[in-house]
Amino acid sequence: MSNNNIQTISNKLWAMANELRGNMDAAEFKNYILAFMFYRYLSEHQEKYLARYDIIDIAPGQTINEAYKEQASGDDLPDYLEDISSSLGYAIEPEDTWASLNYKIDEAQIIPSDYQTIFDNFNRNAELNIEASRDFRGIFNDINLGDSRLGSSTTARAKSLNNIVKLVDSLEYKSDDGKDILGEVYEYLIGQFAASAGKKGGEFYTPHQVSKILAKIVTDGIAESDKTFTVYDPAMGSGSLLLTVRDELAGGNRPGAVKFYGQELNTTTYNLARMNLMMHGVSFNNMNLNNADTLEADWPDGPDEKGIDQPRSFDAVVANPPYSAKWDNRKTKLKDARFNEYGKLAPASKADFAFVLHSIYHLNSSGTMAIVLPHGVLFRGAAEGKIRQAIIEKNYLDTVIGLPPNLFYGTSIPTIILVLKKNRKKKDVLFIDASKEFEKGKNQNYISDENINKILETYRARKDVDKYAHVASNEEIKENEYNLNIPRYVDTFEEEEPIDLQEVIKQIEEDNKEIEQLEREIAEQLKILGVEI
Repeated sequence: MSNNNIQTISNKLWAMANELRGNMDAAEFKNYILAFMFYRYLSEHQEKYLARYDIIDIAPGQTINEAYKEQASGDDLPDYLEDISSSLGYAIEPEDTWASLNYKIDEAQIIPSDYQTIFDNFNRNAELNIEASRDFRGIFNDINLGDSRLGSSTTARAKSLNNIVKLVDSLEYKSDDGKDILGEVYEYLIGQFAASAGKKGGEFYTPHQVSKILAKIVTDGIAESDKTFTVYDPAMGSGSLLLTVRDELAGGNRPGAVKFYGQELNTTTYNLARMNLMMHGVSFNNMNLNNADTLEADWPDGPDEKGIDQPRSFDAVVANPPYSAKWDNRKTKLKDARFNEYGKLAPASKADFAFVLHSIYHLNSSGTMAIVLPHGVLFRGAAEGKIRQAIIEKNYLDTVIGLPPNLFYGTSIPTIILVLKKNRKKKDVLFIDASKEFEKGKNQNYISDENINKILETYRARKDVDKYAHVASNEEIKENEYNLNIPRYVDTFEEEEPIDLQEVIKQIEEDNKEIEQLEREIAEQLKILGVEI
């Protein structure tokens, strides 16, 4: 697949979208253009299904959509919708398909209420498949058809929506080898919208290079197998980090190789994640995503024989939760199985360790967890210090990686990655200081593939590297009172070259002689000009 082709299409779409959005904020306009990209994907995916499995008979010279409209009509329509939804998890009626919508726009047959009808029909048909209904229900609810910034009248708003549809339809989303790259373009646009959204952008998107580090760590050493690999992100944003784990897993692109689990508090972002995964070929029955508050609503696995909900555990947990977010740390939470082994709760003003403990709780005995956090979790005291000590004493902490500054949208604070595992044999912690190895960008810094490879090679070797990495015993960490601040373990101090004082004095004398010579020359020139000194 050509990355240049993806970027060419994406840049063109981005430029055209910026023209269309007018005075609408980019973070809000994304809800329209990304949703219509997803609707196009669903409709075209349904067309392929109808043709591939001979659900409809296509006459010579007839399009799939024409055949579908002709045959799935009248009393037969419910049967077709039931069949489609049983396989795909959703069903789009003949009059609502992407092809039908574009035809109506081209023929000036669209009326303002058509868009509401399309989405109402989709929501109704999403209930036909009970198993899939939670994955499709309300997925287009973020399209505000009444937003006055689309137009001052219903007709003007319909025209704006028509323009967005035609923009999404105008480009051929194919790579040089003919492969569908709509999903890749979609993800590229998510990144562009995140960059434009400033601080809000960091709420739904983790820069891809950071995602790659986490994904490579949690899949490191895992050989390709027929077993399903489970991955969980408790603060999944748009789902990009989950998809990166699949990309880094050996054999991860085999259908059913990975089962995705995630929770996201923001409903709009949760919808983005559902769309993102499906547009990257993830079937509804291979993903289990929740729109919920992770720290309040833990992930149940259903009641056991005693009627008690049991937690799921996963092969990998990855996360980039909101940094130092506020949370409800009332004392009753000490009874919560996620937190009660640690004796303390994360402070109400800093939920970082609440996310850490939640994630550890859901990691299985052979899995790996990698989480991005603010630098302060390494050394802050009080309750956080007690929790940090307990994690180290349980021997869960495997690696601490210091990241460069200004990698994330909306914040320039320094961040770190904690890698945790259960059933570790070695009682030590690897410290990697990668904070000074990055490429400077116009607005954001970024980590090159070379930088990433160095981190991974150091992680695998688990040996001291001068001014870059150190393996600290638990005793050494105890001596530092469980303070994990990286400079305590990795000395990156560069000694300055000794100064040759005799050479400095000699240089000063030469400079003084040059100055005297220049002053004499200036005085002579002024004298010629008749200026008395």
